[in-house]
Amino acid sequence: MSKKRVLHASYLASAAVVLFLSGSAPSWAVPAFAVKTGQPCSACHIGGFGPQLTPFGRQFKLEGYTMDAGSGAFPMPVSAMVMSSFNTSAKAQEAPPAPNYTDNNNFSMDQTSLFIAGGIGIHFGGFVQMTYDGIGRSFSWDNTDLRAVDHVTVSGNDVLVGLSLNNNPGVEDAWNTLPAWGFPYISSALAPSPAASTMFDGGVAQSVLGTTAYAYWNSSIYTEVGLYWTPGNGFLSAMGTDFGPGPISGVAPYVRVAYQKDYGDWNYEVGAFGFFPDLYPGGDMSTGKTDSYSDIGLDGSYQYIGDSNNIYTLNARYTHESHNLAASQALGAAANLNDSLDDLRLDASYYWHNEFGGSVQLFNTWGSSDTLLYAGNSTFSPDSQGMLFQIDATPWGTGNSPFGPRLNLRVGLQYIVYTKFDGASSNYDGTGRSASDNNTLRIFTWLAL
Repeated sequence: MSKKRVLHASYLASAAVVLFLSGSAPSWAVPAFAVKTGQPCSACHIGGFGPQLTPFGRQFKLEGYTMDAGSGAFPMPVSAMVMSSFNTSAKAQEAPPAPNYTDNNNFSMDQTSLFIAGGIGIHFGGFVQMTYDGIGRSFSWDNTDLRAVDHVTVSGNDVLVGLSLNNNPGVEDAWNTLPAWGFPYISSALAPSPAASTMFDGGVAQSVLGTTAYAYWNSSIYTEVGLYWTPGNGFLSAMGTDFGPGPISGVAPYVRVAYQKDYGDWNYEVGAFGFFPDLYPGGDMSTGKTDSYSDIGLDGSYQYIGDSNNIYTLNARYTHESHNLAASQALGAAANLNDSLDDLRLDASYYWHNEFGGSVQLFNTWGSSDTLLYAGNSTFSPDSQGMLFQIDATPWGTGNSPFGPRLNLRVGLQYIVYTKFDGASSNYDGTGRSASDNNTLRIFTWLAL
């Protein structure tokens, strides 16, 4: 597919969304889905709060956010959410804190987001999220997913086909295994975090635009292909962002396949994905070379939601990333021409009555040592591993809010434990700091209205 055709398809999707944002047809906001569908948040979301989807929620997303229970309600197409937290680490951070914050024990208004979301009839829908970053004190666009959908019949099989215009590879995905919507779902920029992550794990989020086309066969087999590119500096600046790790050379292919099956009270999914960008690191094109990334992976999920009393979920993802760092090596930013990075994530959760829940995640990142690429630590290694624990409560997830279906609230506690951080368990930075010094307790509130 030529880039010209991709852009043409994107413009068509954009035009459709402009129509519903202008109010020319009925539309609804993210919390207002409960009003429009006549269902509580727990119908679409595990634990009565996003973003982890139930099978019904996944179908709603794949159908382009257009499903309507015929309630006759026309809620406002605007919604908002506010996240705040308190973070404390085992030991104060050595790096300079963000402006207006200390090196430990911080209260913060992490982010405030405004959503415009809805649909036109049965074929067009989507959402646009704009966010104020309370840590960086800046506005920018956030996750965006605009869709055109239809049903066709192929050899007697029902096929849901769709086109998505989005700004983050994987944000359009319906399963909570890929990084865009994966656990822990929310975090704080004030908490210490490892330096290394795959490019697919948010590396180009909000710094790209992409068009993907998908087909969902008999509500079982999902296939998707797409291309991502870097918009011009003027557009990105207007959106409050930049080109991230570097602009993409040409277009970056994205592929996704998955198989899901419902068996009464439980559901499972297995899948694979790939993302293949070539980047000019830091926007420097002086070498005439690029850094090439090949991210391929496997994922799987399991859900038991027989009744609201006891709900169990499992999610897993493995990603292997190969780097060809020709540009970075020429610029003196990488010692090796070829490196690799592997990432494994496993999480499980339990919810009682869609109101109280607990989750645990195991994570492990490992890869090639590189004396320049990982010069920020004394080990020259990207290896990090640990566990994350979360407990949370969503008192109105089943739709019993005294303030109506538009208001929902989650409060929770996270604790992250590092057994290895940036290459080692102890003295990873050459000053005696241990991985466990970065263990962090986070208490959060998450309000949607």
